[in-house]
Amino acid sequence: MSTSLSVLLLLAINLGLIWLLIAAPIGRRTLQLTRIFKAPPNRIAALVSPLGAEADWHPSIVASERLSPDRVRQTLSQPDRHGAPIMRTLEVSEALDTGGLACETRVVDDSALDASFWGHYVERRFLRPVPGGTMLIVEQTDRYRGIAFLLFRYIQLRREMKALDQWLATGRGDMGGVLESPWTQAGLAVLSTLLLWPFFGLTIQGLQLSSLLTVVIVLHELGHMAAYRAFGHQRVRMIFVPLLGGIAVGGRPYNSHFEVAVCALMGAGMSAFLVPPLIALHDSGSVTGPGLLVFMLILGAFNLLNLLPMHRFDGGQVLRQVFSTRASLLIASFLVTLAILWVGWRIGLPARMLIAGLAIFTVLSLLGAGGVKPRKALDPMTAPQRLLAGFGLYAALVLHGYAIVYACGRLLD
Repeated sequence: MSTSLSVLLLLAINLGLIWLLIAAPIGRRTLQLTRIFKAPPNRIAALVSPLGAEADWHPSIVASERLSPDRVRQTLSQPDRHGAPIMRTLEVSEALDTGGLACETRVVDDSALDASFWGHYVERRFLRPVPGGTMLIVEQTDRYRGIAFLLFRYIQLRREMKALDQWLATGRGDMGGVLESPWTQAGLAVLSTLLLWPFFGLTIQGLQLSSLLTVVIVLHELGHMAAYRAFGHQRVRMIFVPLLGGIAVGGRPYNSHFEVAVCALMGAGMSAFLVPPLIALHDSGSVTGPGLLVFMLILGAFNLLNLLPMHRFDGGQVLRQVFSTRASLLIASFLVTLAILWVGWRIGLPARMLIAGLAIFTVLSLLGAGGVKPRKALDPMTAPQRLLAGFGLYAALVLHGYAIVYACGRLLD
């Protein structure tokens, strides 16, 4: 398989995975989980019903205050955009059903999210006495777009069941899991490297290229994580998604449009700082062989693609914060795309490949602008902040574009 065909195939696979994870019209879906606990129904009811006397056992719930016979306000350990605990008001209806308790919960108020986020959400919990304990059945129904959030909720439900089992046995529950473990992430990084290997050829050189790409992905996500830290996120982490790369996750919602822009930009921005010293190192002649140039080429190409002005890419995130009108956003997106395509033309990529790439990026841009809407609008950007973010994007484009042109020029000499 030729290099250009491999690249296009990899891009097409990534497009399909992105669509499946965040844009596929999944519709209304119900998650169901069943677990048997070695405790009587009244004990389990006190723990799992939001109206229960021990509802604050949950590791994510700091306090649970009953407001009326059918309403309760929970204080969560997760912080809102200002760092304060999220407050959530629930409407709960309880009834006896076929010998057990049935409990239905809806969210009526959330201090962090707009009410539309919870418009289709409903949770039902059923308790059934069984020999030696109690059967708990949990159902969560909501409308989904993409399977990523559906998977997240399923994982959280499983962790809650595990934490409840621990609480009954020891008086302590833990919602943590193996996914966040550094060893798990290291294993996923290795798996991602091996899955990328065939696209570069099943040779030693191909494995080296896929390994370098994994290193570039790690550097990119470390840039996002550094930005989160700079804005005061207490907990940040990186999650590897095989084939797609990595995802940096912050510890709270965004507070301002400037924060969104900087956190998106710093993935490519931090890697851009490496370009001048890498070029100086190569020009000094202290490093021989093509390895440094290949690394610079992969670094530039990966980050330049992430700066494309598509909604789900870092470049699109930055541009939407900097430009407030639709006309200015369209003009800026066109110029950025043109600059990136010029880099491809400058290094001699075939016109057919550039046109095919442009078609793929256009499809990506049609994935929609949906997202989680905050309860209150983000703080607006000031004029100096717009200039800073805009020039940062310009600098990242220039540096990574030059890295590609420089590396290709020396490799082809």
